[in-house]
Amino acid sequence: ILKTLNSWFWWENIWMPVNVTWAHFVDRDGLVFPKPYQLYATIPYAFVLLIIRFFSERYVAIPLAKALGIKNVRRVKPQPNPVLESYFRECSKHPSQSEIQGLAKKCNCTVHLVEKWFRRRRNLEIPTVLRKFQEAFWRFSFYLTSSIAGFIFLYDKPWFYDIWQTWVGYPFQTLLPSQYWYYMAEISFYWSLLFTLGIDNKRKASGHDFLAHVVHHLAAIGLMSGSWCGNYVRLGTLVMFVHDTADFWLEAAKMFNYAHWEKTCNMLFIIFSIAFFITRIILFPFWILRATLYQPTYYSTTPVIAYFLFNGQLLVLQGLHLYWGYLIFKILKRFIFLK
Repeated sequence: ILKTLNSWFWWENIWMPVNVTWAHFVDRDGLVFPKPYQLYATIPYAFVLLIIRFFSERYVAIPLAKALGIKNVRRVKPQPNPVLESYFRECSKHPSQSEIQGLAKKCNCTVHLVEKWFRRRRNLEIPTVLRKFQEAFWRFSFYLTSSIAGFIFLYDKPWFYDIWQTWVGYPFQTLLPSQYWYYMAEISFYWSLLFTLGIDNKRKASGHDFLAHVVHHLAAIGLMSGSWCGNYVRLGTLVMFVHDTADFWLEAAKMFNYAHWEKTCNMLFIIFSIAFFITRIILFPFWILRATLYQPTYYSTTPVIAYFLFNGQLLVLQGLHLYWGYLIFKILKRFIFLK
C-alpha cells in the first residue's frame, strides 16, 4: 500500500510539465536541483533552533524584560491533591458550588480550601507576562532575521523586480545556496513551533486554539515542502519574504504591550497594520497570485495538478489574509475613534 501511495504521490503528471520526468532533475552542467530527501534535514535543524531559542530567551529576553520593567511573578502552587487534580484535568476547571461541596466531603476539607485550590490551579495555567514576553521576543528575533536575510538573498535577483522571471527556464532553474538555507530555516522554524505547541503560552488550555495552530503550522510546512519538491523555489522565497516582513512588527508591538509602553506599542501596531495591508492585501494577491494563477498559462498549455493544488492553498491563505485584515481594521477603527 505504501509503495502504491508513494508512486501516486510522485507521479510526474502531478508535479511537472509535459515531457519532463524526475530523471531530468539530476544535477548536471552546473545545474543544481532541490531534492525531496533534503527536507529530512529540517528536523535536526528545528532542534538547533530550539537550542538557540532556549539561550536567547534566557540570556537576552529575560534581561531585556527586566530593563523594560517586567517583573517575574511567582505563582503559588496549590497543595498536591490527586483527587482535585484528577477532577481538574478530566471534569471541570470551574466546578459548580454543589460539585465543590462534594469534593470537599471527598477530600475531608472545607469548601473554602477547595475553592482556593481550584483558583491557584487555574492561575498556573495562565502564562506569566514574562513568559509571553520571551515567546514574543523569540518570534520577533526570527522574523526580523529572516526578513533581513530574505532581502539580502533577493534584492539582486531579477525575479525580485520582474515577477515573470520566476518562470523563465522553468523547471530547469538551478538552486542557489541562499535559497537552500532560506527554505531550511523557514521550514525548521515551523517544525520547532509545532514541537513546542503544547508548552508555548499554554495554548493547550484551549482545544480549538491548539488545533488551529497545528493546522496552520502543518499547512505552512506542507506548502513550503511542496514548492521545494516541484522546484517552485523562486516563487516560494518571494511568498516567505512577503509574509515575514509584517510579522516582526506585530511581535515588537506585543513586547512593548507587555511592558506597558503604551505609546510605543500603539506606534508599532500602526506600522504593523500598514506593513500587513501592503504585503498581504496588495502585494500577495496582485503580485504573487498573479504570478501563480495567470503567468503559468503562458509557459504551458496544459496545467499540471500541482498548479491547482498550490493555487488552492494560496487562495485559502489569501482568504485568511482578508479575514485578519478585517480584524486589524476593526482594532484600528476603535483605536483612532475611541482612543
